[in-house]
Amino acid sequence: MAAVMPFACPAMPPPMDGLATVERYLPPGQLMACWEPARISTILGSCVAVCLWDPTLGVGGMNHFLLPRGTAATKVTAPRFGTLAVPRLIEEVLAFGGHPHHLRAKVFGGACVLEAFRGRANHLGTQNVEAALESLRKEGIPVVAEDVGGDRGRKLIFSTCDGNAWVRRL
Repeated sequence: MAAVMPFACPAMPPPMDGLATVERYLPPGQLMACWEPARISTILGSCVAVCLWDPTLGVGGMNHFLLPRGTAATKVTAPRFGTLAVPRLIEEVLAFGGHPHHLRAKVFGGACVLEAFRGRANHLGTQNVEAALESLRKEGIPVVAEDVGGDRGRKLIFSTCDGNAWVRRL
């Protein structure tokens, strides 16, 4: 797994200074992309969220996936699997005008919230983080920040227009 990059942020996001901002909650197994200024929030445990944005256009989005990959028996379009959710998020951001060479990513989550599994090196959270990083690496999208692993869940708020993210450990 990649080393955790330092991630500092205020406890709560500041007001948007007059911008009309849409507030959205992203449930598990879903993704959302926006061209308008939006704050997308979600709650993560072993799940992972990839936040993606194009800083030149101010478009972005986020996914929230539960499992690293599906099987042949699973529905192939379900964004609850990392290997499907990351490419679909990229497609959505590009559909709003994002440019592939301008995209930047932040990755969050992947905790081992169940004490019984904390001794395992390759627990579900770790697998989810690896699936996200591998998908982003394949697409050549740099990960500019991450807050992954640990044993506590996170509340995440992501601003699609500027790429700012706020995390609070639960």
